[in-house]
Amino acid sequence: MYDSLLDMIVKKILSLAASIIKFFILLTFTINSNADTNNSKYYSEDLGTLSIMYHRFNENKYPSTNIRMEIFKKQIGLIKNKNYKFYSPEEFDLQYKIPKKEKKILITIDDGFTSFYENAWPYLKKNKIPFILFVSTKPIGKNGYMTWEQIKEIEKEKFAFIGNHSHTHDYLIDYNFENFKKDIDKSIEIFNNKLGYNPIFFSYPFGEYSLKQKEYISKKFKYAFGQHSGLIDFNKDKYELPRFPINEGYGDLKRFEFLIKLLPFQYKNIIPEDKFIIDNNPPKMEIIFFSNQKNLNKINCFSNEGNKWNNTDIKIDKNKLIINFKEKFLFRRGRINCSLNDDEGWRWLGTQFSVKIN
Repeated sequence: MYDSLLDMIVKKILSLAASIIKFFILLTFTINSNADTNNSKYYSEDLGTLSIMYHRFNENKYPSTNIRMEIFKKQIGLIKNKNYKFYSPEEFDLQYKIPKKEKKILITIDDGFTSFYENAWPYLKKNKIPFILFVSTKPIGKNGYMTWEQIKEIEKEKFAFIGNHSHTHDYLIDYNFENFKKDIDKSIEIFNNKLGYNPIFFSYPFGEYSLKQKEYISKKFKYAFGQHSGLIDFNKDKYELPRFPINEGYGDLKRFEFLIKLLPFQYKNIIPEDKFIIDNNPPKMEIIFFSNQKNLNKINCFSNEGNKWNNTDIKIDKNKLIINFKEKFLFRRGRINCSLNDDEGWRWLGTQFSVKIN
């Protein structure tokens, strides 16, 4: 009994020490990167970070958000065979200081389902594969979701980082601004109480946000991820970071191998800045590329305007891509994806609009 009690005390001390170390890593991480305002944009040879988004593991009755573990392990194997680096969130800030000619892969998991803890977590832990686990505070401990004890178990590992995914995981774009702030502030309060800090990473539920909401998130977090596809590079907005969603429909190995070989599409700016469409449906859209970008005449874009995926009408004016949507976006999330078979390989960028449906 004495040995058992001693062992329990030692485990609690080690867990507390790990959490304190994680807190100071995050604090230093934030303090040392105040200069990263992304005001100095230039074309670089950075091969980019491909951020991949998962949800459920071996929950086969949810194919739109599920991945089978045997496929997940094969995907990890493909990454290793390509000798790509698994990007640790601990190193993430370097992306905005020293662009590298090195392909990196960032694993992210949304929602904190029990199926992640039971199926993917033991595999990731055994192989020490870095990742961010985004959790919403309200569902924690409910049926199908992880508990705070499980989250703390994961969080104490150096290669595992927790991200904030709001409190309710509701359609926050439909909230008035005061209720949106209350939801975010509630999640921050709970994280501070449970973990001793608020995560520096945030992911927008459903990838939906307005410019005003994004500006509020920028005051509370260091980085924020959406659900539009593309690669992270030196020039990307830190509060609109892209991710490729992976599920049973979009997770076959042939497509996955194509994705992990993609290169970033670097640009100066995207217009409109506000991705929330209210009266301006369809929006007027322009992408300003760097003059260094070659082969813009080869670019192709597809969008779900009119609620069907079709080739989008585009025009190139020097280094500016002018996108002419001919139909309104009818679904609450409007998407456009552009690709270019460049000299070095395929480049990809995606944008998601949140659409106010009357």
